Amino acid sequence: MQTPVIEGVSAWADELTAIRRDIHAHPEMGMEEHRTAALVAAKLREWGVEVTEGVGKLGVVGTVKGTRPGQRAIGLRADMDALQIPEATGAPWASTNPGVMHACGHDGHTTMLLGAARWLAQNRDFAGTVHLIFQPAEEGRGGARAMLADGLFQRFPCDAVYGLHNKPTIAAGRFATRKGPTLAAADRFAVTFKGTGGHGGSTPHLATDVTIVQAHFVLALQTIIGRNVPALESAVLSVGSIAGGSPLSSNVMPAELVVTGTSRSYSPAVRELLERRIGELAQGLALAHGCTAEAVYRRGVSATVNHAEQTDVALAVAAGLVGEEAVNGAMVPVTGAEDFGLMLEACPGNFMFIGGGTGADGTSPNLHTPHFDFNDAIIPLGVAYWVGLVEQELGLQRQG
Repeated sequence: MQTPVIEGVSAWADELTAIRRDIHAHPEMGMEEHRTAALVAAKLREWGVEVTEGVGKLGVVGTVKGTRPGQRAIGLRADMDALQIPEATGAPWASTNPGVMHACGHDGHTTMLLGAARWLAQNRDFAGTVHLIFQPAEEGRGGARAMLADGLFQRFPCDAVYGLHNKPTIAAGRFATRKGPTLAAADRFAVTFKGTGGHGGSTPHLATDVTIVQAHFVLALQTIIGRNVPALESAVLSVGSIAGGSPLSSNVMPAELVVTGTSRSYSPAVRELLERRIGELAQGLALAHGCTAEAVYRRGVSATVNHAEQTDVALAVAAGLVGEEAVNGAMVPVTGAEDFGLMLEACPGNFMFIGGGTGADGTSPNLHTPHFDFNDAIIPLGVAYWVGLVEQELGLQRQG
């Protein structure tokens, strides 16, 4: 698994690891990444990379131009934000920001792309332009949308865009991706049921009971999955909260109750179906019990749908690094979400997973858990993957 890039980057391994651990120790929530964005911009300038700051508020774009003639351009994207999770790793570089930690590896993603920026700035023997996209607020706070709204691909035109995410549930030294839908669209719903409320002990017969409505509604949600979504399609509906009444007044039937949850889907048709059927069930069940319902469906990020040509490029790069047997090109889609899907709607590209597992079974503590920590040993491999994409997309084989 040694390549000229990995061997070269290994000389910087200690420095890159220190950068990663510094970012890890100072996590910032989405659209609050002032320190991280400043660090990224400073490192890029130190290494001779052209820098544009403030793209989509806190996004940073580094631009490296090759020395060969060529008009093609590609984007390489990493995310910078952390999560509102108290850290329990016990690492010397653990979060110094109470209640916030890098539980998804964005500190590692940022570091790997910084390493690629340094390598490309020193090795410009390619044709065209590379835009290094450091995105804020991937974790549900609208970072990709903000950068796109700020003219990301108009200001930094790309013929293709690529993303890379660590995956601790597969062994280090492996890669995984697929063509087509890879991660799900993530939406939220909130249904407010209203009735008369009443005395649950003496006069329940005089009240309209929203708790009965919500009980039927929560069960009926799964009929959408079982009887409305086509059997060969995939979707998820889960309730996250039910709020109504007071534990201090257990004999009082609430007049209002709110149910919230999440929905996940891969196709636009299923997404529309979920939105419509949630509203229809809420209204119908409320009417049947003499109550009313107001359903609000908020669309979040789109499904991450990989493009065929760019996925072939990504698979070839990964296989060139670790061998075809260590690359899964037909991974099972994940119902987690990634706002990189919005970038793929605007520009063809691919989203790749790089293994980070270190345990005897090839796995490590999972993402979004208090015990997760990025595997620093994969930083050189991640850098080599980024550089490999540039060689594939902007090398001689792409010219003429």
